[in-house]
Amino acid sequence: MSKLRHIAMQVPDLEKAAAFYEKVFELKRVGSAESPIGNAISLSDGVMNLTLLNFPDGKGGMINGQDWAGLHHMGFVVEDKEAIARKVEEAGGTYFMTLPAYPGVDVETKFKDVNGVVFDVSEHDWRLHSDAGE
Repeated sequence: MSKLRHIAMQVPDLEKAAAFYEKVFELKRVGSAESPIGNAISLSDGVMNLTLLNFPDGKGGMINGQDWAGLHHMGFVVEDKEAIARKVEEAGGTYFMTLPAYPGVDVETKFKDVNGVVFDVSEHDWRLHSDAGE
């Protein structure tokens, strides 16, 4: 069975948003990335990964402009990406893209559902703990 393990939100200010979720919900910072496709801070409660995304200068996958905040995509851990890809297409979804490999960026395959909502599928889990063991 596939498991929802990742929510990504676009935010205009990464540090401000991260501080909010750390303070209010006691999420732990487990990673960050600065890349040509955008910047990110990853937080976790130990089960779910919340990745905050920002796209300076309109990089990468920005939605609705730099001041917009909201759901960017969600991610599912699956046992077999190829089998899920077939099921996505059979159900009316479409392949969207595969992220390029870059330090700090999880390589995932992205699809769009029947409404155009983007989601990732991955055979690995998203970062749930920091490398420092925090």
